Amino acid sequence: MTFTAAERDAMASALGAAGRGVRGANPLVGAVVLDAGGSVLATGHHRGAGTPHAEAAALAALGPVPRSAAGELTMVVTLEPCNHTGRTGPCAVAIAESGIGRVVYAVADGTDRAAGGAEYLASRGVRVEAGLLADEARALNRRWFAARGAGRPFTTLHLAQTLDGRIAAADGTSQWITGPDARRHSHGVRALAEAIVVGTGTVLADDPRLTARDGDGTPLPRQPLRVVMGRRDVPAAAAVRGDGRWTQVRTRSPADVLRELAARGIDHAMIEGGAGIATAFLAEDLVDELWLYQAPLLLGAGRPAVGDLGIGTLRDAVRWAPDDAGGPSHQRLGDDIALHLTPMPRAGLSAAGGA
Repeated sequence: MTFTAAERDAMASALGAAGRGVRGANPLVGAVVLDAGGSVLATGHHRGAGTPHAEAAALAALGPVPRSAAGELTMVVTLEPCNHTGRTGPCAVAIAESGIGRVVYAVADGTDRAAGGAEYLASRGVRVEAGLLADEARALNRRWFAARGAGRPFTTLHLAQTLDGRIAAADGTSQWITGPDARRHSHGVRALAEAIVVGTGTVLADDPRLTARDGDGTPLPRQPLRVVMGRRDVPAAAAVRGDGRWTQVRTRSPADVLRELAARGIDHAMIEGGAGIATAFLAEDLVDELWLYQAPLLLGAGRPAVGDLGIGTLRDAVRWAPDDAGGPSHQRLGDDIALHLTPMPRAGLSAAGGA
């Protein structure tokens, strides 16, 4: 397949635009519209679940174009345009209706729900070509593709710890390790998830509400399903029960929990704790992104953030890379530091975990 230099540059720009989105239920996607001479007319990217997809954002930025002129335009997009109706309409239909004559995309959307966009576009007379900067596009959404391929939600882990990796002091106290700025930021991340998971031990010890709140404590408009995993009963007066939008999955298996959430239509889960739950998900390579909030505190003793992962030598350490999707991978929040990280591929693991 032969692509022009302008199309290659446009795909590189689309990948850069995609990285300004947020990770979660949807993949990171960017789109660029070119005129017949290869000049950029419009750019769009997906900003998160429930917002216009990248193609729709690019079409909105483009504005009205006479259909006779639109046929000379090319849309360059990092992922095959979807062909399903979710919170937004199918992008393939929107592109076809715009009159754009050609679409170049990087990688196919292999999910059952969204696939088929290229076929639909071709059936409407749109010229479609695939494979431009495909490796780069796959790398951008590597963990999202793995989660979807395994039939589980994209999974975020939240940790707030001291400099020596503790989430509670020796006497069990843990509020608050991080300051208000870090907590406000973490609530914003929490609001992106469709479900938030804790263990029964955390419920019994801390009685968390698990709601997403602003700096004043007011609940944010979007709230995740509250999920408790574990076999012990949740007290009738537990705060997590709240307005009734909660559930318990009576298992200690991370894979079982994610399977149950997928069956409920959950595409993005966030793990809040405690340490045993975090360790279990990490040990099975079921964490797709990590938000680590590092407080400038030392305890020397207390509860560690992560337990035994079965790693006996440095060579086998789980390695993580900075992730700038949605903003800088390193941020100062008051006195604390927030790190946004993605796991590096691990040899010898199946796609069920996501490596």
